[in-house]
Amino acid sequence: MSVVNTDIQGRIMLVQLNRPDRLNALGLELRTEMFAAFIEFNNNPDLEVSVLTGTGRAFCAGDDMKEVLERGAAGSENHPLSNPYSEWESAKPVIAAVNGFAMGGGFILVERSDLRVSVPSAMFEVSEAKRFLLGGYDHGYFAGLPHPIATEMALGFRFTAQRLYEVGFINRLVEPEELLPTAFGMAEHLLTLPPASRVNTFHMMRQMRPNVAPNLTRLAAALHEHGDTSDQMESRMAFAEKRTPNFKGWVNPEDRYNIPRLE
Repeated sequence: MSVVNTDIQGRIMLVQLNRPDRLNALGLELRTEMFAAFIEFNNNPDLEVSVLTGTGRAFCAGDDMKEVLERGAAGSENHPLSNPYSEWESAKPVIAAVNGFAMGGGFILVERSDLRVSVPSAMFEVSEAKRFLLGGYDHGYFAGLPHPIATEMALGFRFTAQRLYEVGFINRLVEPEELLPTAFGMAEHLLTLPPASRVNTFHMMRQMRPNVAPNLTRLAAALHEHGDTSDQMESRMAFAEKRTPNFKGWVNPEDRYNIPRLE
């Protein structure tokens, strides 16, 4: 059984993550099929808009923790395919139809979309603070959120769909039976626009997204190494084993006070 289903309806392509038993976690097989689907979408001149959704009670739960532990390395495994959607390289719009949990990498899939529809029961979480040595400092910034809310997001607090709708991260909040009809209705609206207007406007809006300054990017890279990196796997093992993690913090306790500085 395919772990990513696609359905072409005219010039709209539905991409549906279909691994509900694992909450649509981003295992290697799912990522391979999802990447292939978006490569097809990007390269097919007859397709103009994509709708991305999940099956079951999750949109996408992020990294597949079982595969991460088997591999013994934090983060997703390098993939030979380049995903034009997740790399923000596709000129075509993607509408996220969030049917449930969007955690970690699942949140990033929503973040990379151009328009977002969600059910009220969906929950969202930026998980880097729980799994790495630096929280997801850039996600709230990309979303244009007020600094206190961006800080809360970076520290791994969960957000309801209602709250993210109120702060402008989600475009529409609808009941489950209206999720795909609303997303497809938005896609059909886009197709009523003059083609050049649709393409040019999405390109312009994407250029207006906030970008993290280079000196902050360099600081983030240094902070990702500031601490005992074994805590990254300890976090994942504790999660899998349903126990309290035993974090070390720093190899040398004095490193706590030698934090990298902004250039």
